[in-house]
Amino acid sequence: MSEITPVRRRELRAGAHHLNPVVSIAGNGLTPAVLGEIDRSLQAHELIKIKVHGAERAAREALMKAVCEALDASSVQHIGTILVIWRQRREETEKSVQAKPMTSSARTGVARAKSARAFAAAARRTALIKAASDKKRLAAKRSRTYTRKTGPAGGK
Repeated sequence: MSEITPVRRRELRAGAHHLNPVVSIAGNGLTPAVLGEIDRSLQAHELIKIKVHGAERAAREALMKAVCEALDASSVQHIGTILVIWRQRREETEKSVQAKPMTSSARTGVARAKSARAFAAAARRTALIKAASDKKRLAAKRSRTYTRKTGPAGGK
């Protein structure tokens, strides 16, 4: 179980305020399946809330300690039936993924993956290009209406 500084603990408590519990511990207690789900949630989110049903304060404190020791996590807060736990995200085995040769379909998947900022920039560029083409088309339409040929003056 890793210890965190009081300043970091305060930041984590503030960050956990708006979170909803992602795991519930009920009548069966801390089973391997529940520990696995907590581990996956910590890997995905780093900071999670756990809801404990039907346990007294001492039992909840024991659960918090057991979870933190089993998963090498840090206890942030225990308030009522809610436990807040933090663990820094573990690195994935990226070397094994990078060692594999990339196929053409994998390369296109990587090329298609964009961040939100890149996606927004591309959307803005597309909107600007469309607006410019609409402006050109409207200007061309206006010039056609003003350059109509007229017949001889006063005749049929």
